[in-house]
Amino acid sequence: MTPQQSSFDAAKYKNAQREQWNKNGEAWHRWSPTLNRWYGDATLQMLERALIRPGMRVLDIAAGAGEPAISAAERTGPRGYVLATDISEGIVELARQVARERGLSQMETRVMDGEKLDLPDASFDAVLCRFGLMYMPHAVAALREWRRVLKPGGRVAAAVFSVPERNRWGSIPISIIRQRAQLPPPVPGQPGPFCLGGPGILEGLFREAGFADPEIHAVPILHRMASAADYAQLTREAFGGFNAMMAKLSAEERDSVWNEVAEAVRVFESPEGFEAPGECLVGAATK
Repeated sequence: MTPQQSSFDAAKYKNAQREQWNKNGEAWHRWSPTLNRWYGDATLQMLERALIRPGMRVLDIAAGAGEPAISAAERTGPRGYVLATDISEGIVELARQVARERGLSQMETRVMDGEKLDLPDASFDAVLCRFGLMYMPHAVAALREWRRVLKPGGRVAAAVFSVPERNRWGSIPISIIRQRAQLPPPVPGQPGPFCLGGPGILEGLFREAGFADPEIHAVPILHRMASAADYAQLTREAFGGFNAMMAKLSAEERDSVWNEVAEAVRVFESPEGFEAPGECLVGAATK
């Protein structure tokens, strides 16, 4: 194994993630109606399994442009409180705008690292994280922080993508990008969209972090759009992780990669439109 393959710089990775989401956050927000249709069932499962109820105090980690914080705030009602956090300053501002537009005065936003929370112990009834944990370099440390800020008996619910073979909507583009950008294989422990999807991984993390009674549920996802070209356009604009993988390629090379991705995902296209199945895991546990 080469030195490049054997090491992983977590601090550099986090800075790159912050910069990429500051750049791509507006596109993610613009595509929110489509994204929320895709991942609405996963969000509902999280809210249900975290037992979100009126009047609760809820923390959303890696909230992005506002989900699932917005949905949680609607459930907690005006007597509740929801804090939406993210490492990206730009995307946090977008979440703040959405909350203001919807009149959700019970929702607050703050820039915060999900692995190191600037929050007091035992201050929340529930912690949520939709598609953020798998991008954190120190997942167990993050979960321990989430457990720290939970009240006794509080619930955590996190959604991650399962294995690549059940998520070809993402694994096909990633394979193409990795090959064209000549990226080395991921090293053990390196964050990525499918790194927590294997059997027993998410449950093991919950237990290692000190949570009790973890439960993991597979939730099907259907990425539906008018055409494969539309899907490729969305991923190009809104999926910061894909673009980060091509940071060293020229603009012409990136265009070529995206053209190849658009052609490859046509396997999911039919006369009825584009439909790419996927799967996520929703895990929940108790402090």
